Amino acid sequence: MRQALFSRRAALKLCAFAPFAFAMTSSAAPAGILRRPIPRSGEQLPAVGLGTWQTFDVGAGAQERAPLQEVLSQFVELGGRVIDSSPMYGQSESVAGDIAAKLGVREKLFIATKVWTRGRGAGIEQMTASMQRLQAQPIDLMQVHNLVDAQTHLETLRRWKEAGRVRYLGVTHYRVDAFDELAALIENEALDFVQLNYSIMTPAAEKGLLPIAAANKTAVLVNRPFEGADWFAKTRGKSLPSWAADFDCVSWAQFALKYILSNPAVTCAIPATSKRAHLIDNMRAGYGRLPDDDTRQRMRAYAEKL
Repeated sequence: MRQALFSRRAALKLCAFAPFAFAMTSSAAPAGILRRPIPRSGEQLPAVGLGTWQTFDVGAGAQERAPLQEVLSQFVELGGRVIDSSPMYGQSESVAGDIAAKLGVREKLFIATKVWTRGRGAGIEQMTASMQRLQAQPIDLMQVHNLVDAQTHLETLRRWKEAGRVRYLGVTHYRVDAFDELAALIENEALDFVQLNYSIMTPAAEKGLLPIAAANKTAVLVNRPFEGADWFAKTRGKSLPSWAADFDCVSWAQFALKYILSNPAVTCAIPATSKRAHLIDNMRAGYGRLPDDDTRQRMRAYAEKL
């Protein structure tokens, strides 16, 4: 893993000489970050967001939280908005809420979290606690995590949306074997969002789920864009193809993210990180050119041979 991480740092140095590059620090969000509309409202979201699974699950100590404060501060400076969490993620909601409040950036964020329990009463209790931990009311997006008791919670969330307690509602999963159930909910429940796993290593969503989301005006958040750390294990010590420069790509992280973002059904990818340098690398995928259809096929073929 050390070599893979070094490759990301080396790529960041190259950014200083590449088109559409931006500095490690910035006093303002750079122009030109890719934005996509939420189909049911037209609200624009930057196409690169921030996940919090594992990375934001830390204690209350200043030393533990300092790197995450740098990450969230840089994220906002570079034009990021979407931050995704869950009560399943340990202390992540509380940490994200505390840091956002300390930085004074709550109003600049689009905060998404989830309900992950069974029963109407338990769901209401958990979602209320999430609002308190995230210091956010309304919550921008509340999602039913891994489809746990989905019909029960969607009924509550529709009432909450009407009352202004949440702005959008949706469902999530992280496995391909849940795609049929996700598709049925998209087609029958008028969802604002679906969150799903999609990557250059696991492109199964392209075959049906992403077109279904687009046809039903459902925004798409993408989790597991790097298949955990598997993508970096696969690319460790290997050089980018020279033609990656054709779509303004200088790192393997950007290669993976630009593949995802080049699918127009995707609203926002949400890679998680606790490292400022990796955050900058990820965000740069939202700048410059994206691969066309022919290049996407070439990317898949190249990735399969790595």
